[in-house]
Amino acid sequence: MEKSHTPSLAIVVPCYNEEDMLKSTFETLSCCLNDMITAHQISSNSKIYYVDDGSQDTTWQIIQARSQTDSQVVGLKLSCNKGHQNALLAGLQHTSEDITVSIDADLQDNPNNISLMVNEYLKGNEIVYGVRSKRDSDTFFKKFTAESYYKIMQKMGVDLVFNHADFRLMSRVALNALSEYGETNLFLRGLAREVGFKYSTVEYERTERVAGESKYPLRKMLSFAWEGISSFSTAPLRAITVLGFAAGAISLAMILWVLGTRLFTEGVVPGWASILVPLLFIGSVQLMCLGVIGEYLAKIYAEVKQRPKYHIEQKTQTKKNDKP
Repeated sequence: MEKSHTPSLAIVVPCYNEEDMLKSTFETLSCCLNDMITAHQISSNSKIYYVDDGSQDTTWQIIQARSQTDSQVVGLKLSCNKGHQNALLAGLQHTSEDITVSIDADLQDNPNNISLMVNEYLKGNEIVYGVRSKRDSDTFFKKFTAESYYKIMQKMGVDLVFNHADFRLMSRVALNALSEYGETNLFLRGLAREVGFKYSTVEYERTERVAGESKYPLRKMLSFAWEGISSFSTAPLRAITVLGFAAGAISLAMILWVLGTRLFTEGVVPGWASILVPLLFIGSVQLMCLGVIGEYLAKIYAEVKQRPKYHIEQKTQTKKNDKP
């Protein structure tokens, strides 16, 4: 069912050490917001929420200064660094507008597509996913690993939108449903699919970062990938069972080989193969299995403590009648 009213829009921008990028981000997003307001696509009380995730540079001071002169800007400062997903969730949960779009501060996800997302919402979609049409700006390694990750997740039964990250629109209905998920181990692109509702996609080409540097080196990317797998799939635990059977079969074959070697050949040092080979093999399998089980236990440990995902240290915004 198509929407009949003009919605208010909130753009949520998590920021971590983005002092070099913020000036460009301010101007681009404000221009984008005002263009949509002028076209009567969204209402004039729309806002942009900048969430400082415990930055160590002057990111918060820049956000604070902008919010004091621009009534469209709302600044949120977390008490310490809580990670991209928690910062994004903090921004989403502090909005009150009809629809919310999340986008990274580097603006590699083209903000011009926000207007297309709003159009899809007006057609009756509660969630609109920004999907990369191609990965020409990525290195071969990043493109291969990223696309392989989505395919592996789908094979494991995890419902993800292929080539979608965290550039998405969510209606108030979808956002209220998302807020009912209280888990500590956040993987929002998976949770967005979990809530259901009617959805559509908008394709776009990702651009190069204008300033600053990526906050997701290989180590963090691998950690985030594992977070998604372990949060939405028990396939690694089931794989341990399969691995156990495989190890048993291989061990049985090795036993037969050792017996054959002992009975039908000469000059074999007694006991070396029958002890060393199975010991090394089974020991490595056991350690790997314990590691996977330990990862899941660690997630359970984090969940049962039910600690807050973030704390807001400051919130700043200028009222319309205070704008010079």
